[in-house]
Order: sequence, then structure tokens, then C-alpha cells
Amino acid sequence: MTTALTRERIAAALGVSTRQLLGEIGRDGFWVGELSSSALSTATAVIALAQLASAERSDRDEDVVVAGLNWLAAHQNEDGGWGDTDKSHSNISTTSLGWAAFGAAKRDAFYPETVLRSKQWLQRVCGSNLAGWEGELAEAIRRRYGKDRTFSVPILTACILSDRLGKDGWQEVPALPFELAAFPHSLYGLLQMPVVSYALPALIAIGRAIHRHAPTKNPLLRFVRNRLECVAMRKLESIQPENGGFLEATPLTSFVLMNLASIGETECQTARRAAAFLRASMRPDGSWPIDTNLSTWVTTWAIGGLQRQSNLLCYDVRSTLRDWLLGQQYLQRHPYTNAAPGGWAWTDLPGGVPDADDTPGALLALLGLGTIDSRLRRAGELGTRWLLGLQNRDGGIPTFCRGWGTLPFDRSGADLTAHVLRAWSAWLPQWEGVFREQVTKAIYRGLVFLQKQQRSEGTWVPLWFGNQDAPSEENPTWGTARVVLALRELRDRGFELTPEMVRRGENALVALQQEDGGWSGGKGLGLSSSVEETGIALEALAGTSHVGAVDRGVRWVVERVEDGRWTESSPVGFYFAKLWYYERLYPQLTTVAALGAVLQGTVESTDDLAKEPSEKEPLAVLKTWSPF
Repeated sequence: MTTALTRERIAAALGVSTRQLLGEIGRDGFWVGELSSSALSTATAVIALAQLASAERSDRDEDVVVAGLNWLAAHQNEDGGWGDTDKSHSNISTTSLGWAAFGAAKRDAFYPETVLRSKQWLQRVCGSNLAGWEGELAEAIRRRYGKDRTFSVPILTACILSDRLGKDGWQEVPALPFELAAFPHSLYGLLQMPVVSYALPALIAIGRAIHRHAPTKNPLLRFVRNRLECVAMRKLESIQPENGGFLEATPLTSFVLMNLASIGETECQTARRAAAFLRASMRPDGSWPIDTNLSTWVTTWAIGGLQRQSNLLCYDVRSTLRDWLLGQQYLQRHPYTNAAPGGWAWTDLPGGVPDADDTPGALLALLGLGTIDSRLRRAGELGTRWLLGLQNRDGGIPTFCRGWGTLPFDRSGADLTAHVLRAWSAWLPQWEGVFREQVTKAIYRGLVFLQKQQRSEGTWVPLWFGNQDAPSEENPTWGTARVVLALRELRDRGFELTPEMVRRGENALVALQQEDGGWSGGKGLGLSSSVEETGIALEALAGTSHVGAVDRGVRWVVERVEDGRWTESSPVGFYFAKLWYYERLYPQLTTVAALGAVLQGTVESTDDLAKEPSEKEPLAVLKTWSPF
């Protein structure tokens, strides 16, 4: 058991972290957060707006372009390259795009040292500085992404449009079958396309640009593409959200705009909307984030973490959050991915797409916000059915679409599956008859998937979180913690589990603990413990028999709350195509969830602590918190 003194310090630290997290609620009654600025996003936005200016012979966006270049120059890594965030290691994709941005804006002469250092970094990576080294660069970019062309081709075309791959640059990119966009969405899976639905905007815009700049020599295929260009463009217009941002993602929107501008289509609705989105989403310091925000994701996460502190949120706050979350559920088939109704996206903005991490997050959050009435039950059933339709043949859960199994966006993930199993099991008491049987069967299929995915040392690896310093950039801490938490909840709800699977998972998580008491993405190897990884591990182990590991981890977190270091974010998140990001709220979310779980595991409830308020124990003050 945790000592009384430590319990008091935990309560005080929980009070501090809870106050700050509650203070982050926006005026509209939910959390928005803030994603890290991205060198990759900034570079692609600069290239797109520079290409637009060149095509229109206009200087309208000159100030925006220069601001972006200034930010890139100021945030170049010491080795001359760029990483996805200002805390990330240099990589070939972001450095290529950063180097290209100065060429696209024709500003090499204004930033000679920045341009030279980035070029030298790329030459070192390619192993050549001889004439024609650009071919080696193109090959290195293709090699980074393998068979997945959804990002290698956009990067190569951006470099070509920026005059960085020489006069034969168009030979470095394969033609993209944009004409497939003219066919019904249902055929994409049947055809096993190498480009998934989320990449349709890039497929269409880049495919058309390649067709115009380097048309195929096959006369029949060239004729077909000529005939279907207009059809493909109508498809592109139909899936663009009203604010212009495809998936709310700066890179994807930028790739569309730069390629349309390169073929002179600057006045079409798609290009105008995309340009407006980029102008509106630039930050005051001249940078762009990888995506606009993760408002739904961080809001559901916050609700889940605060839920352990019973009656913390007043009725009005809970009611506002409940109504807002219900309003974010997609009730019609999604025009972008053709997803059925019932899911939730990561954001409340128009560019969001329903996915299998935010949907279970919303389902769990709604259960924690109050009484289940008919409206809430309908939302729960619709969300549950949506997730049932997503389950892959292997029993696991993919992110966006079912059954292709070749790319991250349709591949089953242990972290996603664990999250969905938590939501399904939590809602199961609400269902009866055949539907209850379907959900129960799906849960056991998911458990079989998790059992098969468990590695020999007892860990699971997540799909959407990593550690840039760990081997293969994997994060077994994150994946294992997510699965262990789900397995413990399922066991508490009466599901029959393989005891060995749970035991090995918990032991593996304990074995990953660092010498300083925190957790990173792995054990040793010079890895530094982070608040996010320590918090997620603690939440999973709280209340288990691993008292020593929990106590050491709690001390690590509490000490950081006490000295103010607990809000420092780390780049643990992956975005599309394995792009790194960090989120300002992640440390706060994991801290509140972890400390709340630890206290819940050492006393009957946090209400017991509130009965004996002290100067160091502010929870009683927070019991009826309201921002209104």
C-alpha cells in the first residue's frame, strides 16, 4: 500500500494537475488542445502557396511564404536537417521538403547557409554529392515508404515542382491511377488499390499533374485519362470539406493545391478553398501544425481521466459535454471515406473522418457523463454497430476501413482493438438478445487477436504511437499499457481471459520501467522517461500487485508536478505516414488519469480524501467545478 504521506502528496499533485486540465476547457465547453508546429507542414504549405503565386503571377501570399521560410530557418536542426517537430530527429522526408520550400519560393539566395546545410545533410544521407545525386535522393525517399506510395509520390512531386530533382525529375515518379476515382467507392477494396480512400485527394490532384507533365506513352491509357480528368475533378470537389482542408491536414491540402497550380488550375473551387484553408491555418509565428486540432480525442480522454474523481464536474458542464459529443457523431454516410453512420472523428471541424480510436473514446466518455436516456442509448447502439462493421477477419480493429490489410489505415492495431473492447464491454449491459450476442462474440474475437499479437516478452506494439529513440521507433510501453488496461476492465466485467496473457502483459510493463522510476518507449538504451509514457503505464498498473513499480512511478510523476516539469510534451504521436507530433495536453491528460487511478486503487474512492481536506489536498474545492 502507498504510505499516508505519499497519498497526501499524490492528492495534492492530482489537485494541481486537475485544476490545470479543467482550466483548459474552452469557451464552448470542450477541450481543444494544441498540436505541435510541424516543419513538414510548414514546408508543404510554403511550396503550395509559392506554386500558386507563380502560376497566378501574384505576390498576394508573399508575406505568408516569407514567414514560413523564416520559421523553417529558425528551427533547422544543428545537423542541417529538419524533423517533423522541433523536438524530432532530422529525417529525409521533412528535410527534402524543407530544402524544396526555399527553391519553390526562389529564395535560396536569401537563406544561403540554411539551404546549403540542408542540401549537405541530404547528400550525406544519400552517400553522394556528385552530379546527378538527386536520383539517389529520389530512391532514398521511395525506399523509406516501400510499397506505400501515398506519401513518397507527393514528396517527390513537391521536390520536382520546386526544381530540386533536375530536368529529368518527372521520371522519378510513377503515374498514379487517378482515373480510378471515377469508379464507385465500393470497387476500391475489391481492386485492392495501393492507395486508400483517405489519399484520394492526393491521388487525383497529383495523378493529374503527372499526367499533364509526363503523360504515359500508352495511347489507350492516355486517352482514358484524358476523358476521365473532369470526372475525377468532380469527385475531388465533392469530398472537399467546406473549409477547404482535406482531413484538416496541412500536408494533404498543400499537395493538392501545389499540383493543381502546376497545371494552371488556380481558379477552380478546390484550389481556392485549399488556399483559403492554408492562409487561415498559419500560426502567428509563421508555422503550420500537422492537423488543425484533436478536439474530440482530447475531450474524451479528459472526461475519462476526470471520471475517477466522482462528482467533479457540475451538472451544467457534464450536460454541455454530453450534448457536444452527441452532436459530433456522424449520422450520415461520410462523403470522403464512404464510412457508414455512427462513428466519431478526432476533431469537430469539417475535415474530420470517423475512426476506430475516437469512436470508442466517445462511447466511453458518454457513459461517464450521466444517465443513459433514449437519445444516448441510440447513439451508443449506432456507435457500437459502426465498430462491429469495422472488425477485420483477424478479429482486430483497423483505423478507418475494414479488410484490406496492407497499409496502416486498414491494418488491425492492438491499441485500437483494446480501446474498442473497453467500449463494447462497458456498453454491453445495455443490449439484449441477438445484438448482445453479436457484441459478446466480437469481444472474444478481439481477445483472440490480442492473444496472437502479444510478443514473446509479453508486450504489444501500438499502431499510432511510437518513440523516436526506440528500436524501429516502436513503443511497446504505450501498446502494452493500453491492452493491459483493457484486459483488466474486461476481467472485472466477467469476461473469461487467459490468465497468462494478463500476467505476462503486466510483468512486461513492469520490466519496461526505467531506472529513474518513469517509463519511456522501451527499457534502457539511453531512452528518457516521459510524462506521457509514465502516465499511461501507471494508469494500467494502478491497483495491481506490482506495488513497488507503481510507487516508484508515482513518485516520478509527483516530483515533476511539484517542480513544474509535468507539462513538458514529447513527440510520441504518429500521424499519417508515420509523421511525428506532440500535443500540449497529452502530459496533462496522462497525469490526471494516472494519479486518479492510483488513488482509486489505494482508497475506496477519492471522496474519502475529500472528507479530510487540508492545505495540500485541494480536491474538495474542485468537487463542483464549473467554468461558467
